[in-house]
Amino acid sequence: MPVITEQFDAVLFDMDGTLVDSTDGVVGAWETFAETYPGIDLTAILSSSHGVRTVENLRIHCGVTDPDELEREARRFEDAIVENSTKNGRRGIIALPGVAEIMKEIEPAKTLPNPRWAIVTSATRGYATAALGAAKVPVPDVFVASEDVEKGKPEPDPYLLGAKKCGVDPKRCLVVEDAPAGIRSGRAAGAKTLAVITSHTREQVEDAQADFVVKDLSSVRMRPTSSGIEVNINTD
Repeated sequence: MPVITEQFDAVLFDMDGTLVDSTDGVVGAWETFAETYPGIDLTAILSSSHGVRTVENLRIHCGVTDPDELEREARRFEDAIVENSTKNGRRGIIALPGVAEIMKEIEPAKTLPNPRWAIVTSATRGYATAALGAAKVPVPDVFVASEDVEKGKPEPDPYLLGAKKCGVDPKRCLVVEDAPAGIRSGRAAGAKTLAVITSHTREQVEDAQADFVVKDLSSVRMRPTSSGIEVNINTD
């Protein structure tokens, strides 16, 4: 299995499906929302909504258009993810394979004024903070959430902002993603992209033209350097 080693000024991580697995809670939340919005197609939603901001999913699938109502419903939805994640024997929100090991290595490089990694999520800040806490993933100083940008993934705005807050050129960043929308966002920002096959098929992430593809982050090692993060990727 060949190993690729590259140096980056910063690594920008997606959250859901990349660092944490909240699948049980998301399914439960959509089941709850089906009671409010009868007729929504849960199968279609679950196959296409990952990596997209909650407000956009609610607009597309539930027909919510009023900005204030969208914000209220987005908060209610993300509260429902946390509430449903441990109901009926569900396993809760957990860290994905390889994440704990990577975080142990790079956690010291999370702080301003020279942060070397960040989290860039389509979730709201409140939910993302709760999810990271449940999965025992550290929260870095640079933490871009849904409400921080007007245009979410697949537009480049979230990752451009993440790189800016880290004080680095996005072209010197690695974006770590699981969803095609996020991969396209990272590519549009000019970054290299590493895709994990945790929520979509290999074909789907390859269609999004990820630079590197691995099963999950157990195939990746990272360590801080004097100028950034060294990344070792065990490719399939």
